Amino acid sequence: MTQTPVTEQTSTTLYFGPWYRKSPYFEATLRYGCKAYDVYNHTYLPGYYDDPITEYWHLLNHVTIWDVGVERQVEITGPDAFAFTNLLTPRDLSKCDIWQCRYVVITAEDGGIVNDPVLLRLGENHFWLSLADSDVLLWAKGVAVNAGMDVTVREPDVWPMQVQGPRSKDVMQTLFGDRVTGLRYYYCTEASLEGIPVVVSRTGWTGEVGFEVYLRDGSRGDELWERVMEAGKQYDIRPIAPCEARRIEAGIFNYRSDMTLENNPFEVMGLERLVDLDKEADYIGKEALRRIHGEGVRRKLVGIEIPGDPLPWELSEPWPVLGEDDSVIGRVTDAIFSPRLERNIGYVWVPIDWAVPGTDLRVRAPGGEIPGRTASLPFLDPAKRVPVS
Repeated sequence: MTQTPVTEQTSTTLYFGPWYRKSPYFEATLRYGCKAYDVYNHTYLPGYYDDPITEYWHLLNHVTIWDVGVERQVEITGPDAFAFTNLLTPRDLSKCDIWQCRYVVITAEDGGIVNDPVLLRLGENHFWLSLADSDVLLWAKGVAVNAGMDVTVREPDVWPMQVQGPRSKDVMQTLFGDRVTGLRYYYCTEASLEGIPVVVSRTGWTGEVGFEVYLRDGSRGDELWERVMEAGKQYDIRPIAPCEARRIEAGIFNYRSDMTLENNPFEVMGLERLVDLDKEADYIGKEALRRIHGEGVRRKLVGIEIPGDPLPWELSEPWPVLGEDDSVIGRVTDAIFSPRLERNIGYVWVPIDWAVPGTDLRVRAPGGEIPGRTASLPFLDPAKRVPVS
């Protein structure tokens, strides 16, 4: 099998092969200097173009474009699409209007988190689930087999990009006019850019003002990318990779690294709100989640602050948290230096008695034991005034 080496870092070389997907923006990311890639949802994801701190400040001060075609879509349509989609999540979708978005959890029969997608409601019986990294297409198809409902579950030709940062509204105004820039936070609309069909939403993975542009024709990805770059030229637009420091500041989680199928929403700080305990309609995991809510949880994913010098690395694997007898009682899932807060922040799983903000922790890092302290989430802008603005 022929492979093409693309980038080398120390002694490790990444090869691009046909077994993973490339988004319609992939060639553009190479052209604009992407230096490293990750794999997410079986698709190549840009890792960085420049120093991550440089990318961070550009996001905060200007406008950025991201290839997030890795956010694969599960499309649910048909006469019973509303009832079926409502079956997948503990959020009550009867409260979700057409052209509204919702952050939801998809739950298993034991209450475990299958995924935490952004849901877009495009019609009375037309939904997209914009996925984190797990195979929800197969999960939803499996549920549909025995649901006895008239639905079609498929992966459409839809490829999102993100335009994020304080000048993102200016770029969207140039491209689409008032109809898009007037969108409320977590709403979406159909649009067309000189014949390129898209859906635009006021969402993003940053906690900043931003938009996601869902391309509905993968053959026109390079054309869309260049049109966005041209519109953003006067606002100093540049491509960056998903910004780890900014998403952690905002209390945004990354499925698989921060939480998995083994965890339920009540164990993750902030996800409790995604379970509507009074929801009348049945959904997968309903009995389990009601039981868990009544009994309480034994562990919690919360914030962590790590004093000292800026961490020179990102976590490649979880760091153990030690108890009083040096046994492992939890783990740090993510940690990174926040340039704006000027301290190291991240997420940590701890026993429920240790989850109170301000609890001192001992963390076993690669260079030796370091101190930590639990913290509330999010680290910045809990009222979401910035992205709503």
